[in-house]
Amino acid sequence: MAPGKHGLIATAVTVVCAVTVLAAPGTALASPGPAPSPSASPSASSSASPAPAPAPAPAPNKDLEAVREKLDKLYHDAAVATDAYNAAEEKAEKQSAEIVELAKKIVEGQRKLDELKRRAGAAAAAQYRTGGLPDEAQLLLSDDPQDFLDGTGRVLQGQRATKGLLREVTDTQQDLKQYAEDASAQWKKLESHRKAKAAARKKIKQQIAAAEQLESQLEKQEKERLAKLERQAAYQAQTAWLDSGILDEINGKASEQGKKAVKFATAQIGKPYVWGAEGPDAYDCSGLTSQAWADAGHPIPRTSQEQWKQLKHVDVKAMRPGDLIIYFDDASHVGMYVGDGAIVHAPRPGRTVTLAGAGSMPILGVVRPDA
Repeated sequence: MAPGKHGLIATAVTVVCAVTVLAAPGTALASPGPAPSPSASPSASSSASPAPAPAPAPAPNKDLEAVREKLDKLYHDAAVATDAYNAAEEKAEKQSAEIVELAKKIVEGQRKLDELKRRAGAAAAAQYRTGGLPDEAQLLLSDDPQDFLDGTGRVLQGQRATKGLLREVTDTQQDLKQYAEDASAQWKKLESHRKAKAAARKKIKQQIAAAEQLESQLEKQEKERLAKLERQAAYQAQTAWLDSGILDEINGKASEQGKKAVKFATAQIGKPYVWGAEGPDAYDCSGLTSQAWADAGHPIPRTSQEQWKQLKHVDVKAMRPGDLIIYFDDASHVGMYVGDGAIVHAPRPGRTVTLAGAGSMPILGVVRPDA
């Protein structure tokens, strides 16, 4: 182990222990008690009253490990659906805003068209008052040479004005038609995104309900052992990550905006995870990171998948506080690096915003909002 590694690991573990007690790797978990003997001695059975039925034996560790893996999958699927929900919501909000802008353009265009029609009507009325003769005919019938010369300029101006008016009426009518078609297309997209949101919402609720039902079937002692297994798995993953010597390489300093983002995110510690939430009272994982960077004056995409797609990728060894660590192959989770091998994140339903080891989950990569 590299010099000073013990101190680095102790620092990272201390950060994690600030919010939860971690079971040390290799700690023996309570094993099930011995099963009752399948048969009693004849004398005992004849001389004593029947013993009460023994309590069900706790589930073996391997069974609880299977439960833990099942819960991880259910909550992971819920996280994927949450990202889909958030993406559909973001798109729906964008479509709604575009529809509002198009509606404003339609209203303004209609006002303009009405004014153009009024002007055209006024020109037609003026022609009627002069006996229905166009300006050119009236000019030719004039007996006054000076009137003829003056009138020539007016006729030319009138012709240009009439052509301009007709062109403007036509352009405005075409604009209104295009605005109406665009608005119709945006409505269709909005409806599609609403359906996507509804489907994602349904899946989220199904996954969370299945997880809660699975947990509800466990006895209190089993729940405690399950929680210990979860902590041990996270601790072992974090220890393996630290043992790679990664912290010897990471020494980046936070930018000013990064410091603000970290300050905002850590101030939310203790607030509950709620899927689709962006604060101020609750957050999901990308709701926390997006709001932290928005507070720092640098808006970023709403979902972890879009954060992974759109933000600049940096090497893990080059990351600095404020950078975002994207987890799992499908970019379904995100946390904010705060330094010393730790992240702040909103884990999953039933949990609160907390500190955790940066290597406690499979890392897909790191992105930098203010690159």
